[in-house]
Amino acid sequence: MSTSLPYRAAIFDMDGTIVNNTPFHFRAWQQLFKLHNLPELTKETYLNQISGVPIINTVHQFFGSKADEEFAKQLADEKQKLYQEAFKPFLQPITGLESFLSELKKAGIKIALATSSNENDIDFIFHDVAIGKYFDVLVTGGMVNEPKPSPQIFLKAAQQLNVDPHACVVFEDSLAGLRAGKNAGMKVAGITTSHKADAISGLADIVFDNYSELNLQKLAALFN
Repeated sequence: MSTSLPYRAAIFDMDGTIVNNTPFHFRAWQQLFKLHNLPELTKETYLNQISGVPIINTVHQFFGSKADEEFAKQLADEKQKLYQEAFKPFLQPITGLESFLSELKKAGIKIALATSSNENDIDFIFHDVAIGKYFDVLVTGGMVNEPKPSPQIFLKAAQQLNVDPHACVVFEDSLAGLRAGKNAGMKVAGITTSHKADAISGLADIVFDNYSELNLQKLAALFN
């Protein structure tokens, strides 16, 4: 166990960060918009306004007054069904993730999952990707009342890990999530599953394509 590292916790987003499911979420939203006669959803709108935001917030934003609480939940469930059916055959962790999590764990780094998704979504991923054992705490969107880019979800994860936010590294793919990490006063590692490197380099302290590119020392260098 290492005591010399300048960080004590790693906080991971889920969608687009531990699994590359962003294209499947996008297509599911596109289908939902079409089924309910909304204008075609563009990739730009998805990445800038929907990615990283809780489903129910998106439903209320785009379906407006039609979406009372019961109908909003129905729409959210419909979208998740479309997404899960399409993504399940392709469900796998991003390259190098498990080795990286193991490296963090052996070094005594605490690990959290902080996702806008709910427990059912986490179960869907962890059922096929056996990495749940690495996470010390799980924080879902339902446990906070402000969505990303508010730092609330990451600050809650740090609090549950009993680690100062300035000793945390956040792993994120979405613009909202990257901003949330910065707003939390944490170091931010941005993965290029949703956006190209040049689009996120201004929001991230380090940009990477997959976890085989990262190690304990590269993260430590962010604190110098």
